[in-house]
Amino acid sequence: MPLYRRLPKRGFTNRNSKTIVGINVEALERFDNDAVVTVETLMECGIVKNPRDGVKILGNGELTKKLTVKVNAFSEGAKTKIEAAGGSAEGI
Repeated sequence: MPLYRRLPKRGFTNRNSKTIVGINVEALERFDNDAVVTVETLMECGIVKNPRDGVKILGNGELTKKLTVKVNAFSEGAKTKIEAAGGSAEGI
């Protein structure tokens, strides 16, 4: 039997990879108008339990409130929806 068939199969875990938590725009509807949304306020509301390496806002759903959102990353669709509602999207 060749040697390569006897070796155990193991995976590789990249230590430099980041785990980003994604939340949809529709989850931001629970905040009041003109509120400032940060990673800390998302944790207080229970939307994010463990932010890991960062939080990214995704563009699924609708947003009707004017919010200032300060998180690690945004998708293009989420950024346009937040700004279309009169709010601002700021990366940290």
